[in-house]
This record gives sequence, C-alpha cells and structure tokens, in this order.
Amino acid sequence: MKLVVLTGIPGSGSTTVLNKTLENVDYLHINYGDMMIEIAKEKNIVDNRDEMRKLSPDVQKELQLAAAKKIKEKSKTENVIVDTHCTINTPSGFLPGLPEWILKELKPNQFIIIEANPDEILIRRLSDDTRNRDKEMTKIIALHQEVNRATAMAYATLTGATVKILENHDNELEIIVSKMVETLTI
Repeated sequence: MKLVVLTGIPGSGSTTVLNKTLENVDYLHINYGDMMIEIAKEKNIVDNRDEMRKLSPDVQKELQLAAAKKIKEKSKTENVIVDTHCTINTPSGFLPGLPEWILKELKPNQFIIIEANPDEILIRRLSDDTRNRDKEMTKIIALHQEVNRATAMAYATLTGATVKILENHDNELEIIVSKMVETLTI
C-alpha cells in the first residue's frame, strides 16, 4: 500500500486536481486538518473547526500526532492520499506543515506538489469569492512555492520518500490529472 502526501499553496488548484484524479484511481482521500477535527470532536475537545485554532499548541500537537497515527493505520490496508499544507505562510514566517515527529509517524512514500505560475495563482485567488484568501503579490507567491519545494525535499530526506512536482496551468486540468494518475499508479 502507498501513502502519498499532496500539497500546493492556496490557489494552486491542488484540491481541484485531487478531486478529478480520485475519479480515476483507487485511493482513500484524507484531509489532514479534517482528520484532526474528527479526533478532537471524538475527544469532546471542540465542537467545530473554528475552535481548533483556539486550542493550546500542546493540544494541537497531540491532535496532529493522533491524526498521523490514524492515517498510517489506514494506509496499511489501502492506498491513501493525504491532502495537507507543506508550509503555511504566517506573519512570523513560514511554518512547516508536517513537523519531524509527524513525518516519522506517517512515513509517506511520496510527496506530490501542485504548482502554477504565480500570475495564475493570483488571478485564481482574486476570482474565488468562496474563500477568504490572502492577497499576496506574485513575488510572495513564487517564494512560497520555492519554500514548499525546499521543505518537501527536506521531508523526503527525513523519510526516504520521493518528490514529484506537477504544474497545473489554466485550462489544462486534463493534462495534470493524467500526470497525477500516472504518478499514483507507478
């Protein structure tokens, strides 16, 4: 069985690509944040997603680890693709989305990064009125993608996983989905 981590900065289209890809492959899709919320609700720690960010960092770390263990367990019996952030751009700097203790538990086989041109990402963000996304300039968007690449390679160094970078350009969904399917079925 295979455990794959899929990531892309906001506006890269990673969720759209993943949803279309899942129509063509036999993978269980797990959103890491959703798994944390599910566990927190089971433990009666929170009632909804908005309460998660109010939890202490220690409780959040416990939930991260519990989610990693649950995901790893599922990957023993079926192929799993985990949708999460490689890095998060915070006001104090970039934060790794998968700390070392999480990577040691997950032991993914592969990281897939979905990227797009910074101009495409900016336009997607500005056009998406269903989300409240940061309005970063293309220079910051490009930097965030570079940081994601470097971080994914660091993650790969710690886990022995491979890193695949796929480009998701406007009006080319079928092309990237084909590449995703090929990558996941190798």
